[in-house]
Amino acid sequence: MATLLYRLGRASLRHRRLVVAVWLVVLVGLGLAAATLRGPTASNFTMPGTESQQALDLLAERFPAASGATGTIAVKAPADGQLATPEGQAVVKGVVQEAATLPGVVGAVDPFQVQAVSPNGRFALVQVQFAKGADEVTDDQREAYEKVGAQAEAQGWQVAPGGEVLNSEPEVGSTEALGVLVAAIVLIITFGSLVAAGMTMLNALIGVAVGMAGLYALSGAVELTSTAPILALMLGLAVGIDYSLFITSRHRQNLLDGLEPDEAVGRAVGTAGSAVVFAGATVVIALAGLAVVNIPFLTVMGLAAAGTVTVAVLVAITLQPALLGFAGRKVLPRKLRRADAAPAAGDTPPAEDRSGFGFRWAHWVTRLRIPVILVGLLGLGLLALPAQDMRLALPDAATAPAGSAARASNDVIREGFGPGFTGRLAVVVTSDSPQDTAAAVPQVTALIQRTEGVLAVAPPQVDPSGRTALLGVIPKTGPTDAATETLVHDIRDGVGAIGNAEVLLTGVTAIGIDVSEKLSDALPVYLLLVVGLSILLLMLVFRSILVPVKAALGFLLTVAATFGITVAVFQQGHLADLVGLDTPGPLISFLPILLIGILFGLAMDYEVFLVSRMREDFVHGDTPRQATINGMGHGARVVTAAALIMISVFGGFVFLDDPVIKSMGFALAIGVAIDAFVVRMTIVPAVMSLLDRTAWWLPRWLNRALPNVDIEGEGLRAHLDREPVDA
Repeated sequence: MATLLYRLGRASLRHRRLVVAVWLVVLVGLGLAAATLRGPTASNFTMPGTESQQALDLLAERFPAASGATGTIAVKAPADGQLATPEGQAVVKGVVQEAATLPGVVGAVDPFQVQAVSPNGRFALVQVQFAKGADEVTDDQREAYEKVGAQAEAQGWQVAPGGEVLNSEPEVGSTEALGVLVAAIVLIITFGSLVAAGMTMLNALIGVAVGMAGLYALSGAVELTSTAPILALMLGLAVGIDYSLFITSRHRQNLLDGLEPDEAVGRAVGTAGSAVVFAGATVVIALAGLAVVNIPFLTVMGLAAAGTVTVAVLVAITLQPALLGFAGRKVLPRKLRRADAAPAAGDTPPAEDRSGFGFRWAHWVTRLRIPVILVGLLGLGLLALPAQDMRLALPDAATAPAGSAARASNDVIREGFGPGFTGRLAVVVTSDSPQDTAAAVPQVTALIQRTEGVLAVAPPQVDPSGRTALLGVIPKTGPTDAATETLVHDIRDGVGAIGNAEVLLTGVTAIGIDVSEKLSDALPVYLLLVVGLSILLLMLVFRSILVPVKAALGFLLTVAATFGITVAVFQQGHLADLVGLDTPGPLISFLPILLIGILFGLAMDYEVFLVSRMREDFVHGDTPRQATINGMGHGARVVTAAALIMISVFGGFVFLDDPVIKSMGFALAIGVAIDAFVVRMTIVPAVMSLLDRTAWWLPRWLNRALPNVDIEGEGLRAHLDREPVDA
């Protein structure tokens, strides 16, 4: 692979104008396709095979009028008892009439007819039924809905529209640009050259633009969840900058060693590019592996992010060499740009400077390896403790950004009626005959009313054929409370067999519970898959058994500590103010499984860049300890810069208001920090020093059976020794 990439790198530099032109054509073409073919994103999370989804599908078929999105308008009077007066009732009825005539609305329910009025006579709830699902409600319809009650508010009333219809796509604003700015500063400091930093950043941004344009071009044919493009952008930026950084850094070193630019690029792509391809492949495999969980929205998210990572790899090994060809020796600091500053071919190379921080850190870690390992394990173990209390759920309006319409409505409903009214459940009773349905509804109602945790059961709504009835159930607790999850199971167990009718429980709350449970069940299987994959891949790269096992165990430490810190901040609320979180709550259901997939690829990335140099020096005669020190000394600066860039990019998304994106950015930033600085740059060299020669042991039969992927470029060196470099 190294030889093939070497040739690709040289060809890209020699035909740099053509390469740049091709990528620009691709970018413009995909941009035009995205502008014309882009489809809407979905804010709901469907889960085929679950009871809640079966109920929704049945409603869409038999009771379409009740299958559209719902809205709840919370009305608060200026004083207690005001809803009992004729004037107060007139205000509420005016809100109902206004809501019923909104575009896209099929009806609004008078709260006085269904007793949706608080005991103190100050709060009322107006249920609004839309004709289409939340993802099909247009922006104009949603905007009109949010403006309901302006006349009442002018009289001192509070009118707060809310409900699932307000679910919208999180917006990517200017805050995450801070992460990109920090990444640019890190590049400038690392390279000491504006040209090198600018080339690296430009390359990454082109790759992200191509990846995102392609993703949006496909969104017209494939339904994307609202978080899928954000995840793809987040990952595409981070790995795009890092992969370009690795190749540029190796190219600069080759120039300083006296190589001509085309040869320097070829060797950079052949060596660092091989590691980039491997690292990118591990990220893509881990993300694409989300498909084995068999959850459609998660599969789409994984494939979308995998697509942008693939583009980042392709851009790094083709466009980056072309851009470096235009830059020439300007990628070096100004004082090193002169051709005569590089050693001539016959000169003795100067002694290597081993006074840098990487070498000094490696000496210290290997000398105190036992205390370092114990402190590292103990520290990460303590950080992981909160993870045992982790709760997963889909987000509800209670955790929406403060000041948003959804949050305002949720707060008013909780104040006037209690948390249960913000997470209503829906029970579908259906049969093949109106008589069976009519007989089953009273039985179902009675059973649900006797279930612990139920506050009230609303009167049934019946479809025109009389075969399907819809019951509203109000729990005593909020949508993400553990007691509500217990209630959902109790209701399903209690009404499982009612005469000749089928009874199904659904609603946004029930869907969230079903999604969380299915993801929790899939998490151990996916974790086992990822760990097994890491051991196999690293066995191919390092020709060792203990090194891959050590890498996998380090990955598990990273994941556990990251979960623990994220739970402590986002669920338990410790230091929540520092990340702009005003309401702690359960973690988003798909965060753990996504985090495992993404961190796996990034962890293997740093493992390869550090340990491959250790193996290279060991194979060439260094002692195991000296090889470990060399690997750290040569790789620490680049890995540190790469990790800081990823932390900056991921951390930039913490400043978004959306709590889901905020938690994803935070968890990824923390995970990269722990894995790069604690696991890979501290625990790994200490363990490698402790294992000594046994770290590189591999049975002969297994060594013969495993293919040689040549990440370190040994085959390339042999090829260059046989064939002289073209003039």
